[in-house]
Amino acid sequence: MMIKQTQLGDSDLSVSNICLGTMTFGQQNSQQEAHQQLDYAIAQGINFIDTAEMYPVPPRENTAYSTETIVGSWVKTQTRDQIILATKAAGSARGMPWVRGGEHAFNRTNLRNALEGSLKRLQTDYIDLYQLHWPERNTPMFGQYLFNPEQEREYTSFVETLEALSELINEGKIRHIGLSNEWPWGLMQFLNASERESLPRVVSMQNAYNLINRTYDSSLREMGYRENVPLLAYSPMAFGHLSAKYINDPKAQGRVNIFDGFAQRYEKPAVEPAIKAYANLAQEVNITPATLALAFNYSRWFCASTIIGATSMDQLKENINAVDVEWTNEIEQAIEAIHLRFFNPAP
Repeated sequence: MMIKQTQLGDSDLSVSNICLGTMTFGQQNSQQEAHQQLDYAIAQGINFIDTAEMYPVPPRENTAYSTETIVGSWVKTQTRDQIILATKAAGSARGMPWVRGGEHAFNRTNLRNALEGSLKRLQTDYIDLYQLHWPERNTPMFGQYLFNPEQEREYTSFVETLEALSELINEGKIRHIGLSNEWPWGLMQFLNASERESLPRVVSMQNAYNLINRTYDSSLREMGYRENVPLLAYSPMAFGHLSAKYINDPKAQGRVNIFDGFAQRYEKPAVEPAIKAYANLAQEVNITPATLALAFNYSRWFCASTIIGATSMDQLKENINAVDVEWTNEIEQAIEAIHLRFFNPAP
């Protein structure tokens, strides 16, 4: 099994190149199933677990916080320093009044409340990587791709946010900080503020990255390299679409059909022909479409870790086993040819 560890940016965190995502725990997966997945992942050499205060997804009042609670019930039985535990503070402007009463600006009070809640649920004294789940300011996210200045709103200054996180780091409650669903301007503002004010520096960027959404390549890949802020790639399977199961059966079991209207990002016109093209390539090289999608992510030099998610043990095993695929120039060139025909159909 070719699971290897890499240093995460400027941090002292050594993370496995596969990270177990948890956003199905407490909705599509029970606590027992979640523990089974976590035990299996650790046994395969994965040391990196990612969660968030607002999970499971889609967010609902009656399931809020349950993912962290489930992960915490497992964490307390583990040797804590053998696990890299990442979680996230929910951002503004996406509703969810049931998460901390809707107080989501990234200021001192709210970030402290968010972190204290996560620590309690996760049954730990510290978080290895604490991430801002999405930007507080007006910027395109979750399937949007055009910036619209008419939607401007106030947001906490980058310095104030970093000062708040710095206090929590100094108290030993956070080891390192990261961003998620961010864009080049936001990353540079955080990095400049860190340098100017001698504040903690972000060490990672957790963004969507998969065969049908490679916006990171043209927007952030160079910056990530030059600033040593590597990618943590989420949604490598594009909500299961890249398994091609919805092509073969549009009513197939999966989150796209369970949660109506939750996957608009993947309803754009070029998505289906792109998935078919990648599925045909997978067939040509004798692997499943899911394995191709994951092996693609695992072979990216700029991706420190790919965050996988599964609702069954079979899916989890397939996801992890894809790390052993021999990635050839022929496969790479074939993928680039498809990519140029169907360029980022699901940004």
